[in-house]
Amino acid sequence: MPQFVHLHLHTDYSMLDGACDVDKLCERAKELGMPAVAMTDHGNIFGAVHFVNAASKVGIKPIIGCELYICKKDDHNIERTPPDGDTYNHLLVLAENEEGYRNLVKITSEASLHGFYYKPRVSKKFLAEHSTGLIGLSGCLKGEVAERLMEEKYEAARDAAVFYRDIFGKDNFFLEIQDQGLEMEHRIHPNLFRLEKELGLPMVATNDSHYLCEDDAHAQDVMLCIQTGKSIQDTNRMKFQGTDFYVKSHDEMFRVFKDAPDVLSRTLAIAERCSTRLEKVSNPFPHFDVPTGYTLDSYFEHVTREGFARRLELLRILQAQGRVKHSIAEYEQRLARELAIIQQMQFSGYFLIVWDFIRYAKENNIPVGPGRGSAAGSLVSYSMNITDLDPLQHELFFERFLGMLVAEN
Repeated sequence: MPQFVHLHLHTDYSMLDGACDVDKLCERAKELGMPAVAMTDHGNIFGAVHFVNAASKVGIKPIIGCELYICKKDDHNIERTPPDGDTYNHLLVLAENEEGYRNLVKITSEASLHGFYYKPRVSKKFLAEHSTGLIGLSGCLKGEVAERLMEEKYEAARDAAVFYRDIFGKDNFFLEIQDQGLEMEHRIHPNLFRLEKELGLPMVATNDSHYLCEDDAHAQDVMLCIQTGKSIQDTNRMKFQGTDFYVKSHDEMFRVFKDAPDVLSRTLAIAERCSTRLEKVSNPFPHFDVPTGYTLDSYFEHVTREGFARRLELLRILQAQGRVKHSIAEYEQRLARELAIIQQMQFSGYFLIVWDFIRYAKENNIPVGPGRGSAAGSLVSYSMNITDLDPLQHELFFERFLGMLVAEN
């Protein structure tokens, strides 16, 4: 059985950087005989559900992680220097358990909502406050430890490693060693092993995988050009050196780290520690308060029928003019059918929430559209004033909207 698991890996969810399809990644990891694989995209965990489902489908363990952008200054809310000011370092984190996953959600949300400036960044302080349940790895050449070693500042690198060890805990922080054939990686390897010995922090090997197979290197290079607005012929641009940034087999990794096989087997130990389950939320909608004397379903029906009565006034006028394609009885039958289906599917609260903010927008002169996509196929939406297109008059199907609701929820 291979004694190596990929813990540092970028998928398509590392936008215009990772060129690795999630489903194909999981199939490849299974093909290589690996019991688990991690997904550690840049600054986000957008692909977590897709990844967990794909891994479960092929029977391997999914490890949810992220390569975070850590601010060099204390506060990610106020640091606003140009991106070429080199204001952040990379740090790899893996969710060991459910608490770790929840903390990872908080960290990535904070980074995007309040720390975003060219990249979704987070402060060391916020990381420290939400580090429980997370396993940290020191990262690639953009990691703080590696960066200090490249600057030949060994003591500063040591201080950085100690800092992260204290944040995550001695057993939850690992030095990360990579070898994609880069000269700078080889230059810092001796000092990484020195840090391992001095601090008692175990070393683990990763391959900074950005694509599935070696042949995909060119496609990923083209994606980088799109991201940076450069031409493939430009010599002065961001470019990965070599073609080693792919999902390697255990044998390929062993050839690189044959003199230190423990750095490979430790990845397996880390994988065995990680166990996170994503349970589908039984009721994903926010709570909607209804007036006294109503249930969620009865208030939904009350608002809908009240709105339909107002729409009915115009319908009767148009009917008298011979401009209505369907009878009032057909409208009433369609409305009753939609109400019953929506209530049966427990979507009453969903419609009331949408009705509430559309109503607020219209009452406060905030522009909203007449309805778009499949939503315009619902007579309930038309009655509740969510849309302004009569679905029967325009021969629109509620079933299409119903299919969208089922798919999204």
